[in-house]
Amino acid sequence: MQIGFIGLGNMGAPMAANLAKAGHQILGFDTTGVTVEGVTQVETASDAVAGADAVITMLPNGAILRAVADQVIPAMSKGAVLIDCSTVDVDSARAVADQAMGAGLLSVDAPVSGGIGGAAAGTLTFMAGGSEAAFAKAAPLFEIMGQKAVHCGEAGAGQAAKICNNMILGVTMIATCEAFALADKLGLDRQKMFDVVSTSSGYSWTMNAYCPAPGVGPQSPADNDYTPGFAAELMLKDLRLSQQAADSADADTPMGQVATSLYEQFVENEDGLGRDFSAMLPRFEKRGRE
Repeated sequence: MQIGFIGLGNMGAPMAANLAKAGHQILGFDTTGVTVEGVTQVETASDAVAGADAVITMLPNGAILRAVADQVIPAMSKGAVLIDCSTVDVDSARAVADQAMGAGLLSVDAPVSGGIGGAAAGTLTFMAGGSEAAFAKAAPLFEIMGQKAVHCGEAGAGQAAKICNNMILGVTMIATCEAFALADKLGLDRQKMFDVVSTSSGYSWTMNAYCPAPGVGPQSPADNDYTPGFAAELMLKDLRLSQQAADSADADTPMGQVATSLYEQFVENEDGLGRDFSAMLPRFEKRGRE
């Protein structure tokens, strides 16, 4: 395929590189002018999408997605598929899907899970929303960039799945960090804590696969001074999206609200900016009961 790829940041660049390695012709555009192996850089977003069979976007937020869509949709060929891999609000995803459909295009909202490591290794999980035809056209590209793609439903369903997943992730990480901090103050050895919880009813991804305690469990950002695998400010972005969606849907999400408030405090008023979201553990270690 000829593929236009817009947004060659920490996630987009390795995704585009993997598509190029698989033999696809990639025309890339990013406002920073970054160079990616195998990707032909062009001057504008419109240049990247002209004549493309598929266009992939990986962008920071819904407002930028809408602005890029305004530029590229009129320049795309009818029947091409627009695949947005950004994590944005559901309303923006649906608005862009409607815009694409009106222009005779297929579209998929397909946010990802797996982080920078998954993007580089081609092991991402895609949560996709859109028509069956759009998903079928995008599926071969998902197979190159990831290990799993789930068709979650119509337009916006991929974003809905990502938002719900990451609300669970944020809440669970806070609970895991709180529990380690409590265990410390109760005199419980961290390795013993892990050995018990990881094999009993407290089992979770944040405990078993991404343990926030250094030297415990598999390698994680905690073992690298909390250098981000998934930055705290990105978790805050996703939690805010979850609460925006909850407001729109009139859903009661008290734990999601509390998690959002805690990550806001951590990122905006403490030392969380630029650190992994699991750095909540040293935060709780330093605090007493208020």
